Amino acid sequence: MLSVMLRSSFSLIVAGLPPDSTMTPDVYAAAREQMVAAVTADTIFACASIGKAALGERVMATLGKVPRHEFVPVELQPFAYANVPLPIGFGKTISQPFIVGLMTDLLAIDAGDAVLEIGTGLGYQAAVLAELAQKVYSVELLEELANQAKQRLRQQQYTNIEFKIGNGYYGWPEHAPYDKIIVTAAPDLIPPPLIEQLKAGGKMVIPAGLAEAQRLLLVEKDVTGALTTAEILSVRFTQLEGTESAYSRAS
Repeated sequence: MLSVMLRSSFSLIVAGLPPDSTMTPDVYAAAREQMVAAVTADTIFACASIGKAALGERVMATLGKVPRHEFVPVELQPFAYANVPLPIGFGKTISQPFIVGLMTDLLAIDAGDAVLEIGTGLGYQAAVLAELAQKVYSVELLEELANQAKQRLRQQQYTNIEFKIGNGYYGWPEHAPYDKIIVTAAPDLIPPPLIEQLKAGGKMVIPAGLAEAQRLLLVEKDVTGALTTAEILSVRFTQLEGTESAYSRAS
């Protein structure tokens, strides 16, 4: 099923390339431009749900800069700039570029921010965050994925990211509080440790809910510590492994 989707969705991107072709930087640049255009179109289409017709200029410029092909398995590199999620192994995916852009935009990251990311994957979202924030702290449960992400990000010369292999449900308390928190897998409910680690005045973007009814949430903590939560749109993420709810279902 995936192979059919890839052939139908990505024909414009791979047209004219031999099966074993290694794309040149110029060809990747053109593919990134197509991806950014697709994200722009999706944003317009979703404007009623997300409350805006365009993502911020810094976010869009970052999507146009970060080499997404460096953060997918080599056999999927020709498809890296399609505006769809892609498998990265272990039952995980790299998120659709529109969703990456939207979640990043919702955080309203400032240059001096410290950002906590739950779910490193192969490192693409971390790279986007690192372009915008002062410091990124990324937590990944799967050691093999975390090690691959670390290698890929270092090859791209990102030096403002720290990594932890561990249970993202509990965040990374040693570096808390965080200006912004982003979660790239879905718990049933927002983990209380992440709420505690969010700085007063901070924002968290997180998908939450049962698999058939997940919603992307924007959580804001005001200067008094009071929380407000806004539902943005329906999404479909992999389950946040290691959560209390996941353990209770397995037992």
